[in-house]
Amino acid sequence: MSEPLYRQLTACTSVLVGKKATADGSTLIARNEDSQAAWPKHLTIHPHQKLTTAPHFVSKDTGFSIDLPLEAAKYTATPEWTDEYGLFEEDGINEYGVAMSGTESAYSNSRALGFDPYIDNGIAEEAMITVVLPYVKTAREGVARLGAIVSEYGTTESNGILFSDVDEVWYLEIGSGHHWVAQRIPDDSYAVVANQLAIQEVQFDQPDWFMTSEGIQDFARDNHLWQADTPFNFRDIFGTKDQSDLVYNTPRVWYGQKLLTPSVTQQPQDFNLPFLRQADAPIQVEDVARILGSHYEGTVYDPIGHGTPQEKHAFRPISLAKTQESHILQMRPNLPVDVSGLHWLSMGVTAQSVYVPFYAGADDVPVNYQKGTKDYSQDSIYWTYKLAGILVDAHYAKFAKDLEQTQKHINSLMVQNIVTTDQAVAAETDAVQRTMLMTKGSAKAAQLAQHEMERLTAKLITDSANLSPLNFTTDSNL
Repeated sequence: MSEPLYRQLTACTSVLVGKKATADGSTLIARNEDSQAAWPKHLTIHPHQKLTTAPHFVSKDTGFSIDLPLEAAKYTATPEWTDEYGLFEEDGINEYGVAMSGTESAYSNSRALGFDPYIDNGIAEEAMITVVLPYVKTAREGVARLGAIVSEYGTTESNGILFSDVDEVWYLEIGSGHHWVAQRIPDDSYAVVANQLAIQEVQFDQPDWFMTSEGIQDFARDNHLWQADTPFNFRDIFGTKDQSDLVYNTPRVWYGQKLLTPSVTQQPQDFNLPFLRQADAPIQVEDVARILGSHYEGTVYDPIGHGTPQEKHAFRPISLAKTQESHILQMRPNLPVDVSGLHWLSMGVTAQSVYVPFYAGADDVPVNYQKGTKDYSQDSIYWTYKLAGILVDAHYAKFAKDLEQTQKHINSLMVQNIVTTDQAVAAETDAVQRTMLMTKGSAKAAQLAQHEMERLTAKLITDSANLSPLNFTTDSNL
């Protein structure tokens, strides 16, 4: 099945952080969903379901089909505004405290694909959240379920998929039609991934830290992709090392690691940047947000910076106009499972938007997060944030400071609202009331952020009125 044009250029950037690498002991998985500059996303919360007949899922994207379990957990998700091409739910947190984000598009080398080609009606990005997240109770179970599906049904594409719960963070990579590996991110480490197969040496004798498709070593050895007496480097065996990687992919990993580990000097066009690193300081949610909203600030490669025209367009930035949404899925420690999960969601271009935290334990989302089509409309929160970004674009040098101040102010409001909501929920013992408090807290966060962004939009429109190219300084005496 041919891929729709709007999905052929899909590309993302991901960040994964272990619990001992964060300031508060949270696990974090995060990703920019990059596809098309004007293609709204919605936010939804699927309720817990228990059916008497097993549902049969059929993908509108590839034709992949599978019978699903009778019982499905409640979960958050960010589907497309239309299901014409499929669901593409992309990211969410379920009622058991499992977070999942998918996918990080990747590329496999032609030789590996020659021996194990993609399957036209296999599972693809479009279906992964829908057929995995509602049916698992730990991150490790998520890896196992998706891996088993890939092994049995095959896949149409190479991808990376992020999983977490309050204790563990996992990254699964699909390297060919049926073969995959997954690695647990060490608790004291982080990873930045950018459209490349990233996992390096696989330790098959450490099942607590690695999971793989059955027979992957035999497959690689028998097809002369790997010598049995050498380390099993998944990136080298299945991945690519093309010139395009040096422009499109490795610079983003370099910059993400530069922000979190500035003590280490590296080069943007290095094929051997490590998959895992340790940060110089404890990582906050805001640090992950900074990575996903970045565009090589402070370097000559910033497209809105002070480099030469060639330098400013040398590398693909992390944040770009084609980002539909960005999310940070935070699983906080020492809290009940319904309160632990925060689904931070940024609509539109990450550099020009803000992250709003939604409690995974809520049972509804604001109406404007459920609206929006490909044409601009005032009742869609996606278009509310896109409008502000477009106004900034027209005069970036003049309006960047206004945008930055608004973003910082909104983040402070979001943190304050979390503290207030957490306290209210902790004081309530009734489950229904707790859910109501989290739903109201999420709605308040969304309203506060929207109000401040609309204030910024009003200022940008007013200030732009005098910046028309048709403007002219007239003689005051005329």
